[in-house]
Amino acid sequence: MNLAVDVISDVICPWCYVGKRRLEKAVAALDGKHEVRIRWLPFQLNPTMPKEGIGRREYRTRKFGSWERSLELDARVIAVGKSEGIHFAFDRIERTPNTLDAHRLIWLADEEGVQDAVVEALFRAYFTEGRDIGNRQSLLDVVAEAGLDRARAEAMLNGDEGLVAFEEAEGLSLRFRVEGVPFFVVNGEVTLSGAQQPDAFLEAFGRGER
Repeated sequence: MNLAVDVISDVICPWCYVGKRRLEKAVAALDGKHEVRIRWLPFQLNPTMPKEGIGRREYRTRKFGSWERSLELDARVIAVGKSEGIHFAFDRIERTPNTLDAHRLIWLADEEGVQDAVVEALFRAYFTEGRDIGNRQSLLDVVAEAGLDRARAEAMLNGDEGLVAFEEAEGLSLRFRVEGVPFFVVNGEVTLSGAQQPDAFLEAFGRGER
C-alpha cells in the first residue's frame, strides 16, 4: 500500500529538522514494503517577520525574555540534534529570516521532483552553516546547489507563484487544528504533532493503512 505523508513545517524550526530525521528512520524501517510519498507544506512561525528578517539575538531575547533563556533552549536542541546526527550551530546564525520565499521554493521543488533535497539543504544551510536563507541570493544559491534550476527559481520569486501551497496548508491546519509544527498527516487522516520518535510514525503508518 502507498503511504502519503504531508508535513507542515517551517525551515527555521529546529524540531522540524529533528522530525525529518525521525520520519526518515521510520520510512527506512519499512524496508521498502510500502511506497511513501512525503510532501512538505508551509507554516510560518513568524508570519509578520519583516522581509529582511531580524537579528537573532534581538528576536530571541524578545521572544523568550532573555538571551540566557534562549541559550538554555538552544542547548537542549543541540543535544537532541546530536543524537539524530544533526549539528545545530546556533552561534553561526546572525538573523532570524522571513521564510515566505523559502516556502515558495519548496513548493517549486515539489513540482520539479527535488523537494526533499531542497528541504534538507535549507535546514542544513540555516542550522548548520548559518546562511541567511531570507536573503534572496543566498536562498537561490542553496536551492540551486540542491538541484533546483536557478533561473526557474529566480523567475518564480519575481512573480507570485507558490502561494497556493499556503492555501492548502492553511486548509489542513484548520481541519486538524494545527497550533505548532512539525505536524504530520498520514493518508489525509492520521495525525502526529511534534518531533515524534520513529515508533510513533510506524504506528501512524499502520493506522493509515486501515
